[in-house]
Amino acid sequence: MGCRDPRRGGRRDRPHPPRAARRRAQRGQRPGIRPLARPTAGEVPAGRRCPSRPPASPSPDRGTDAVERKKVNVDNLGIVFISELIGTSLLTLLGCGVVANVALARSKGLGGGTLMVNFGWGLAVFAGVTVAYVSGAHLNPAVTLGLVANGTTEFVEGVPVNVLSVLTYIGAQLIGATIGAVVAWAAYKKHFDAEEDPATKLGVFATGPAIRSTGWNLVTEIVGTFVLVFVVIGFGRNGDPSGLAALGALPVALLVVGIGASLGGPTGYAINPARDLGPRLAHAFLPIKGKGSSDWSYSWVPIVGPIIGGVAAGLAAIPLMPILG
Repeated sequence: MGCRDPRRGGRRDRPHPPRAARRRAQRGQRPGIRPLARPTAGEVPAGRRCPSRPPASPSPDRGTDAVERKKVNVDNLGIVFISELIGTSLLTLLGCGVVANVALARSKGLGGGTLMVNFGWGLAVFAGVTVAYVSGAHLNPAVTLGLVANGTTEFVEGVPVNVLSVLTYIGAQLIGATIGAVVAWAAYKKHFDAEEDPATKLGVFATGPAIRSTGWNLVTEIVGTFVLVFVVIGFGRNGDPSGLAALGALPVALLVVGIGASLGGPTGYAINPARDLGPRLAHAFLPIKGKGSSDWSYSWVPIVGPIIGGVAAGLAAIPLMPILG
């Protein structure tokens, strides 16, 4: 029942609510209950959720997610390519540069000797590894293929081992090695012009045997590269980055100096297919005054030998590294 309004003599169904109640009603607040926070876009208010179902969450677009994963992979390969290209360019620039300094006519380093070349190449590796750390600093197809043979599943984080990533590494290394050799030639252009011996000019770019015996030259390259890759894998087995970066720049530089001093005499220790093939290509197409042949009949030895040595080291490390601890 309602009550009569004494002022109007009429009847109203409900009494006027108190002023505080009206204010709460205008704000949507019940007496004794604090207002709820506004739900964010896509969120169901807590009081309206169905207890039998979890709150709905927006489902990702699988197609878009796949595209994003592919894009990340491509971006990572782009970084790997640039890293390996720059690192290998520095490697051959400084490596070919030290040979030019020691061998070319009228150079101030003329006659510096084999040990100077060994240290020069070691420091060249130091520079290359330092700038290419983000990609693992392979700088060498024999290292890349040795890691594949060893069962590596990921070269660096976000770069799985597959055909595309292997080709990216090797392609960058070959292009980078060629670029570095071209820059070294430009730095010593006048000394190449002054040098009369074509074999000396080729020796700045590519390796050659002291005694030409293809089979034994191949063995030398296999042994030297085996040592390089086996030690690299040994350092990397404790979870460090794959590639030369696993050693750190200084240890790998000293390793290369040691290989050159111990095993470099017979062939000039290419121990890296890109290091020999890239500069040999540069020698072939550069307008070098008085250059001779690029000695393509021997060129396969510093390619095949290091690949065999690197793969053999990767395979040998599988049973041997657990024994060595």
